Amino acid sequence: MGVLGSRLLPLVLATAAFAAGAGGLETLALWLGLLTVPAAAAAAFVAVSDVLDGRPSHLRAVMSGVALALVVVASAARSNAPTAATASPIATWALFLALLAYAVPLVAWVLQPVRVPRQARSRRRLRPAEVDELLSRAA
Repeated sequence: MGVLGSRLLPLVLATAAFAAGAGGLETLALWLGLLTVPAAAAAAFVAVSDVLDGRPSHLRAVMSGVALALVVVASAARSNAPTAATASPIATWALFLALLAYAVPLVAWVLQPVRVPRQARSRRRLRPAEVDELLSRAA
């Protein structure tokens, strides 16, 4: 998986954009948000391809798609804001909801019950002499 296919890259970029927007650095938040879009798209495409390959990652695929849509909405709202003005609350809320969407698979993974693999007993075939011996003892 390449850098753009990384699951953490869009989360890190969206978090940085959210923090920059909350800190009043609107231009930096805009650029980080725009940089988040291709990373989020790549992560969503990787998640969907994992589902198509038969891996059980439906939740991650859906949440990556939702997060991608929210990042696009946040970037569009922030880019349409007037120059030197604060961004629309839609941009902030969309990035916040995108961060929550990225967190849902993590929370589901943490809450998933742990599956402890059973150790299979080694069943070896008994030789005919051993079978005769066991039968003679039982009789």
